[in-house]
Order: sequence, then structure tokens, then C-alpha cells
Amino acid sequence: MDSKRFQGITTCLLFLVVVTNAQTSIFDVKTFGAKGDGRTDDSQAIGKAWNKACTSPKPSRVLISKGTYIVGSFVFQGPCMASPISVDVQGTLQAPVNPNQLLTKNSWIAFQNLNNLRVFGGGVFDGQGALAWSQNSCAKLKRCSGSLAMNIGITGVTNSVINNITSLNSKLFHMNVLGCNNVTLKKIKIIAPEQSLNTDGIHVGRSTNVNIIDTNIKTGDDCLSFGDGSQQITVERVTCGPGHGISIGSLGKYPNEQPVKGITVKNCTLTNTQNGVRVKTWPASPIGVASDMNFDDIVMKNVGNPILIDQHYCPYNQCKDKIPSRIKISNVMFKNIRGTSTTQTAVKIACSAGVPCQNVAISNVNLKFNGVGGPAVSECSNVKPTIFGNVYPRVCARRASL
Repeated sequence: MDSKRFQGITTCLLFLVVVTNAQTSIFDVKTFGAKGDGRTDDSQAIGKAWNKACTSPKPSRVLISKGTYIVGSFVFQGPCMASPISVDVQGTLQAPVNPNQLLTKNSWIAFQNLNNLRVFGGGVFDGQGALAWSQNSCAKLKRCSGSLAMNIGITGVTNSVINNITSLNSKLFHMNVLGCNNVTLKKIKIIAPEQSLNTDGIHVGRSTNVNIIDTNIKTGDDCLSFGDGSQQITVERVTCGPGHGISIGSLGKYPNEQPVKGITVKNCTLTNTQNGVRVKTWPASPIGVASDMNFDDIVMKNVGNPILIDQHYCPYNQCKDKIPSRIKISNVMFKNIRGTSTTQTAVKIACSAGVPCQNVAISNVNLKFNGVGGPAVSECSNVKPTIFGNVYPRVCARRASL
């Protein structure tokens, strides 16, 4: 090859490398003083790196390399000047053991008011929650603590992807998605022991177009829960267990709740969970709506209450359970659900006497009771579900004409 031509090609390649690298500014927290030694509070150093990245006129990435970073309450606050804005967590962020050392009672780590956010890297958000669980008053006083911090809060975030991170031993909920639009949570791992109180895996509320994909959740409460205002939600290839299952609700506890609409849960596996897929609303509720909910291709392995609509949800008897719920449930499909139930009532559709459920359908269900005392059974109230295909146990229903 001609030497001048070779030099020209080399110069072009070098130019391309420089341009490519110049497209994203990288802010390594260790250059701002972070130690990552598991002893030093690195909150200020991470804050400095974030501030530089967020105010940069170019797309930026905060790098948290391998190591253990002690971090107090921290907010990745937006809006930022340029996008995408990324947080590459390769190490472990570790919360204080003592809940009182956190300045916030909301989220330990928060992402707020950000567009085109990317969080990734395979790192761990370790809430160190064991002490907090022992202080939670749910079991003893029959009321649940609202003063503990969740591991990760995602609030006012749009057009963003949270990918390949782990939430470990949160003091309360692991992840809370609130007021967001077009957010994907992918390859998330959530880990806490079965006895950890109120450690819901991922809770979504007042958000639209949220996707939860290829995620593994082991925790002490609902693996996934969807509160009021959850609309156009897709859950796919999620494994759950231990935990309390996948829940829409509870709904109707507070006034002025927003409608729930368009939730699809498919191709998921639940193992050794207290419940399967359920919709739950409080009695004596304000008027509300939950519609267009589809549960498809779900495997139940040793699961209590595999299919459940419960409009009499009243934990710790803290409600007026004789007054019917006023949440209107409609257009619900349970399809291709199979496996084993630890409770004899494998299918329970308990709707409100005030506003009975409408358009509930059950298709191709095969659930067997793995205990003693007889085969699996179903219970229905204030509903006339429609049955398609083969359904076991036989559901108290009218069969669809084909």
C-alpha cells in the first residue's frame, strides 16, 4: 500500500475515534474524590460528578466503577442540559444501616425530572434493610411504616431505560416509578428475603407506557404492584418468588385516584408466592375505574390464590368492610394460566356488590391443588365470567358460544 495513502487512512481512523469519543463526556466519580472503599462517604463526590454531567452541553455519562460506595440520601436531579444523560453503575452503592441516618423518608437514591436517562452497568443498590425490617410495625401494631426509605425512586422521568442493575435488601419498596412516561425497566434483579416487610419489588403509579421486561424478583411483598393512574403497562418475562405475587392495586384507599387502564402481564413465572395474579380494591372506596387488564401465559408453581380478584381487600381489618367497593372493574382476561395452587380455591373472583365486575373472561386455565382435602375449586361473587376453551377448576360461569 502506498505510504501516503496509509497515512491518510490512519489519520481518518484517528479522527473518527476522536469524534466518537467526543460525543459523550465521561465523568468518573473517582476523579471527584470518591474512594469506593466501603468506608468513606462518597455522596459529595458523586454529587460533584453528577452536577458536571448534568450541566454539560454534550451527552454525558457518570461512571461509578467497581468498588463499594457509601452513599447517604442522594438525588440525580434534572432537568439536564443535554441528552442522553447516563449513570453507569458498575460497583455497589451502599446505604447506611440505620434508617435514621437517611435525610429522606422517600427514596434513598432518586432519579427526578429527567429525559432520556440511561442507568446501566450491572451494579448493585444495597439498601442494607435488615434493621429497618425489624423496626417496621406492620406485624405487631397492624400498621405499616411510612417513614422508611425506598431503595430507588424514579419520578418525572421520560423516554428512559433502566437496564441491568440490582436492588438488594431495600428498607421499604425497592423501586417506585411515579409520574413517568415511556420508561423501560429491563434485566433488573431485585433481592430481599421472604420475611422482609413491605419490600415490594417494583411499584408503578400515575405513569404511562412503562415496560418491565426480563426481570427477576425475590422479595417479601408484591413482586410487582400497579397503583392508580397506571396506564399502558407491559410486563413480560418476569420471574417472581418468593413474594406476594403480581398485583393491580390496592385501589380505592384514597380519594381522587386516577383510572387504571391497559395493563398486560404475559409470559411470567411465579414460584412459591402467597398470591398469583390479582386485582385488589378496598371496601368503602371512592369511585374509581380499573379496566383492560390481561394476564396471559402465566406459570404458577406452588402458588397461593393463583387467580384472584379481591374487592374486599382489608388487611389488618382497618376498613369498613361491610360497605362495597366503588371501583368499577371491567374487561379482564385470564388466559393460558397453568400450574399448582397451595390453596384449594385456585380461582376466586370476588367482585363488589355495589359495582359488579363486567366482561371478565377466563380461557385455557389448568390449576391443580397440591394439598389434601379434595380437588381445586373456584369461587365467584357479583360477576358472570365468560369461559373459553378448557378451564380447570370449573369456574362458576356461563360458557361462551363459539
